[in-house]
Amino acid sequence: MRPTGGITLGDRYELTDRIAIGGMGEVWKARDQVLGRIVAIKILKEEYTGDPGFLERFRAEARHTALLNHPGVANVFDYGEEEGSAYLVMEYVPGQPLSTIIERERVLSPDRALNIVGQSARALSAAHAKGLVHRDVKPGNLMITPDNRVKVTDFGIARLADQVPLTATGQVMGTAQYLSPEQATGQTATGASDIYSLGVIGYELVSGHRPFTGESQIAIALAQVNDDPPPLDPSIPAPVRALLMSMLSKDPKQRPGSASALAAAVDAIRAGKYDDALRAVPTLAAFGLGGAPTGRTETIRRPATARTRAVTTQNRTPNTASLPVAGAAGAAAGVSASRAADPALADQAWEQRQDAGRDRRRARSPWTWPLVALIVLILLVLVAALASNGLFTGRVSTPASTTTAAAARTTTPPSTPPSTPPTTASAPTTAAAKTVDVRAAAYEGRPIREVRAELEQLGLQVRENPQPSNDVAQNLVTGLDPTGTLTAGSAITVTYSTGPEQVTVPRDLVGKTRAEAQSALQQLGLTYAEEVVDSDRAAGTVVEVPDAGQKVDAGSSVTVRVSRGPSTSPSPSTSSAAPSPSPSTSSPSATGNNGNGNGGNGNGSTNGAGSPGQSTTTEAAAAPAAVPSPAATGSTGAAAEPLPAVSPTSAAQG
Repeated sequence: MRPTGGITLGDRYELTDRIAIGGMGEVWKARDQVLGRIVAIKILKEEYTGDPGFLERFRAEARHTALLNHPGVANVFDYGEEEGSAYLVMEYVPGQPLSTIIERERVLSPDRALNIVGQSARALSAAHAKGLVHRDVKPGNLMITPDNRVKVTDFGIARLADQVPLTATGQVMGTAQYLSPEQATGQTATGASDIYSLGVIGYELVSGHRPFTGESQIAIALAQVNDDPPPLDPSIPAPVRALLMSMLSKDPKQRPGSASALAAAVDAIRAGKYDDALRAVPTLAAFGLGGAPTGRTETIRRPATARTRAVTTQNRTPNTASLPVAGAAGAAAGVSASRAADPALADQAWEQRQDAGRDRRRARSPWTWPLVALIVLILLVLVAALASNGLFTGRVSTPASTTTAAAARTTTPPSTPPSTPPTTASAPTTAAAKTVDVRAAAYEGRPIREVRAELEQLGLQVRENPQPSNDVAQNLVTGLDPTGTLTAGSAITVTYSTGPEQVTVPRDLVGKTRAEAQSALQQLGLTYAEEVVDSDRAAGTVVEVPDAGQKVDAGSSVTVRVSRGPSTSPSPSTSSAAPSPSPSTSSPSATGNNGNGNGGNGNGSTNGAGSPGQSTTTEAAAAPAAVPSPAATGSTGAAAEPLPAVSPTSAAQG
């Protein structure tokens, strides 16, 4: 079943507007027709619902997620299956995902970033207490409400996504930028994995970029496992840097012990209570966080070592952060009082401990051999690719085209003049051989900002092609051209969605028939929705279109008010009236009875003016057709069928 506006799921939830479309399904805004509230419904793609085992696990996760009751978690209200589709009914959270805020603002203040990290940690703590691991913590799953509250969404769905092979359309590897090292190497994800992913988000918020990038999703995953995150700019307060670096530890034991401990440390750092932060997360000591602050603001400069000088000497500004700096009480960090009193010595000791800690972690890393095997496999693939291009055939055509850089440095071909640099022949060959592999599945459905940055890192010239789309959310990539093996420096066009196309509702529908209005709306890609109203116009005629002249999203419903038809008043009943006397004859008794009857009417309607006989005679003369019959007037006093005209003489005789 393809979700469209206007359909109802479970005879209860009417889909109104598409909110977003992602790798696993679509999210729709819907109206609960039973409770009258607005909800969000995530409808899974058919490729996931076709597996009975997956569906059963999804049902179990839906039940578990419904047990969560925390203000920082988007609640799950209901679950259902219909026409081969499975869906979750969730709390509708007004606001926007954090990914949209990052795309718009790029860098947030350290305090604002800590606020988001702290709220997210509390929500994750509630889930971890129930035995649930999110496994896909990323900016797109953190909703920020208008009053700056954080709501964590999609609990449990990411857990099930881990069951899908990495080759299944690439959705799982689509978030490699936020995967923990243990997830990247196929290890069991725990609460510490969610903390790592949240650390990547915090790093991105304060720096404007993610800590690990690469030319492909696999390269990024390898960087998560092997590389240390680049040092954060010294302008970021040292306690914030220490907290984020602890969250990004390769060893889960070096990260904050729990999400609740992380939330407590965030609160303590925001308040300048570093002793409390150390008590909540003791491993912060290994990342340079000392004891109680001195209460003054200092400029912190981290001494550049041989390993970090190349990074720290770039465009960096001195740290003028307003958070208090850790002072002399450095015993909790294992630093002597004399070292702690000197910020330079303290940072130097921190650097030495970091180097030693990294060496120990690398030595005992459980992922060393799997990574070695993976690297060897990649090298074999590269060698096979080079061999297929004829680079290892051993045939020499001309010295200029086949001479390697090493040979060119030691020997000079006889045909080459002595004044010609011996290495110039191989340089163009090396540059021309640099190619990159681009697959559309790795980029479609992701924000244009992310895709552009990654493609530019590959050395490609990106050209953006914005196009409206009724199926893909705004700013998400819908296609790339060309794809496959591309030469570095070549151009690639990235098409992305600008959201649903806007259509103007026609103004000339009033007066048309129902069928004509429906046809006109369908030609514009709009859905016809009818409301029948009372009107003097013919039945089925359009009498009003409330949205006429307004711009609406293509595919949305337009209400058309159609006439029920003119109402008809019931005609008076004549079945009980007595037959009128013949116009040609009238007996004295009939005339007398008629006179008596009219006399009764006269008494009731002339306010006593004149005699009954005169009143009847005048009415008969003036409007003979209105004289009632004897039976109707004499017995009931009510109006009945008119009689033929009677002469004044007959009435007077009565």
